[in-house]
Amino acid sequence: MISEPLPAELRSLFAEGADAGRALPVPLPPGRPVVAEEDASGRPAFWLADAPAPAGLWPRLRAAHAESGLWPLLLDSLDDDDPDYRPWGNGEVLPDEMSSPDEHDPAALLARWWADCTSGDPDDVLSPAEREAVTAPFGRTWPGSAPHARPAADPGPIADGLAEHLLAGHPSLRLGLVAADRGADALTVAGWTGPTNHTGDTAEISAVVRGWEDRFGARVVGLGFATLVLSVATPPTTREAALAVAAEHFAFCPDNVWQGPAPQTLSAYADRLVNDHSWTFWWD
Repeated sequence: MISEPLPAELRSLFAEGADAGRALPVPLPPGRPVVAEEDASGRPAFWLADAPAPAGLWPRLRAAHAESGLWPLLLDSLDDDDPDYRPWGNGEVLPDEMSSPDEHDPAALLARWWADCTSGDPDDVLSPAEREAVTAPFGRTWPGSAPHARPAADPGPIADGLAEHLLAGHPSLRLGLVAADRGADALTVAGWTGPTNHTGDTAEISAVVRGWEDRFGARVVGLGFATLVLSVATPPTTREAALAVAAEHFAFCPDNVWQGPAPQTLSAYADRLVNDHSWTFWWD
């Protein structure tokens, strides 16, 4: 198929001049660019389809990313019956309030978040011993970043398979497109605020996800009001490796453990990560 230049509604997603040479060889369903509610510049944060995504489209758009510069997302709303499809349809995003992922060291972020999440507070219902048991065997000691996994699979097909799986289970998901060099950066460019109770700067989230893209072949596939779904080409294959990854996940999104399935411990969470090709995060 001959690639056509980007239509004006997609060119508007890019900074001035950044759309030069971009093309999209994949036909799109009806949709529109979305400007953030509180954005005075008028530049759209992302493009949103008007209706649920058809099967097979996300993989084609993902494969075309190098040519189009547009990262595809399967977007979920806070409520399936919401006519505004919050936060996407009504522009409930804050792209102008985010910094850049380039400004953040993911290892330092994870260490700081770990310290915050293991320090306790006066209103804590857990005793110090009970709190340390949640993060055993590490207790309050940050174990450091998980080792780089050896590449075992092409991240693209793994991401494509997860996208089709998500659509099969939740066919109301809509397609979004973000002008971003990689999926991790799409979170910041779109102005997503899902982790706001953990960090108010989504660029910090993007910085950590960049590291997972590089170390584990992770790819951003799905995004909801406060949920993030990643495909993982090279997940941990041993319990020891999974514990190291689980520590990163706890620092990144403590609600995955605190409000996850019982028993709500890092050890139990790590068991679920072994050979798991998808990582899902939810912030309360």
